[in-house]
Amino acid sequence: MSRRRRLAAGTVLVLTSGGALVWQGAHRQVPLYQEAVVRDAYGVLTPVAPGRTADGWLPLSADPGTVPLEVSLLGARAAADQVWLTSGWLPEEGHPHAGLARDALRDLHTLTAPAGSPPGAVLAGASPAWQFVWPRDASFAAAAYARSGHQQEALATLVLLQDLQAPDGSMQARYLPAQEGGVPDDRLPQEDGPGWALWAAREVVEHGADGAEATTLTPLITRSTARLLDRIDPGTGMPLPSPDYWERPEEKLTLGIAATSLMGLEAAAALYADSSVPASAWVGAGVDPEGLSERAARLRSRIVEEFGPGFPRHAGGRPDAAVTFLLPPFVEVPVAGADRARLRSQGAQLRPAGGLAPGAGWHNDGISWTPETALQALAAGHGGHTEEAERWLDWLADHRTATGALPEKVLHDGQPAAVAPLAWTAALVVLTLRP
Repeated sequence: MSRRRRLAAGTVLVLTSGGALVWQGAHRQVPLYQEAVVRDAYGVLTPVAPGRTADGWLPLSADPGTVPLEVSLLGARAAADQVWLTSGWLPEEGHPHAGLARDALRDLHTLTAPAGSPPGAVLAGASPAWQFVWPRDASFAAAAYARSGHQQEALATLVLLQDLQAPDGSMQARYLPAQEGGVPDDRLPQEDGPGWALWAAREVVEHGADGAEATTLTPLITRSTARLLDRIDPGTGMPLPSPDYWERPEEKLTLGIAATSLMGLEAAAALYADSSVPASAWVGAGVDPEGLSERAARLRSRIVEEFGPGFPRHAGGRPDAAVTFLLPPFVEVPVAGADRARLRSQGAQLRPAGGLAPGAGWHNDGISWTPETALQALAAGHGGHTEEAERWLDWLADHRTATGALPEKVLHDGQPAAVAPLAWTAALVVLTLRP
């Protein structure tokens, strides 16, 4: 039995017979903004309206006043897209998630450098509020491109981040998709950007063909490392508070900032150890490269002391999806206890449709978020939990739009919602299937 006490409109607190308190919130309704996104004959992103199929459909133009091009040009564009898709890695025919991987790669490619944006501009999504470059999303896209054999796109994505990064190594929450950058609003900078960029740079360098990637990305690598080191409080040995992937002001340090700082410093230490970046470049940026491994090890120990064993969002707080950042592929060696904490945290983040919310403290509105669900698949797959990874991938595949696009959200009843496709989720699926 349970007793309920109404606290606010649409929210109740349930006291179970075992004495546990369970929050139950009203189910929020969010529309599906599009079934998919394609490019017209001019390369402009064009949403496919909900309820319409994208099969065999490539619009002449998003602008109804534009004179149509020859239909043969449309066929050439579709053929070129197919050539690109097959030029890299794809799962073998018959693989249970071959279609999921193919759709994710195709959608990621469609959202990269559409007409009007520079090379390497990975847009988060096709809807107006998503047509920006997030350093986090772009870093995941670069890593996915590198692992799937599309090195040109991988490098271009990080070169653009390098161009957008401030001289002090800081990064904004998101940028306008233009060569000169700029920001669309007054959001605070996010100090997880340098960590994500360093992790992605290491992925691109490790999977590169000729070793030139490290030379090209040296400014991004050294500036980002200097920024992470500058942000560590000498008194606590931990990074200073900052907004993270929740994109809201923070007065206390979050696990998301601590973990991305760790992954960034460990990636920087590895890049120095394998001579990818010369010592002179590090010194020129004010970084002692010989001390990087020790600085990263100290931070790892402090994170365990401060956030372990549960690794919540804030020390002593509630579970958060950022616990996955303490595991491969973000760090080579899992942080002690992080995988156990990841598995325990899933129950607090579970939503009615079977996916997960960003954290136990996230809005209790019944909505599953595909990026945070895909992070569990990624951590499980790279951690040897093959069956678990398959279950999360099955869930993601089952909750796509009718055209196969991975949406940002899934409602309580299992319906896809909000923007589709989402570049971050598409990249996560590729990284899970291509370890």
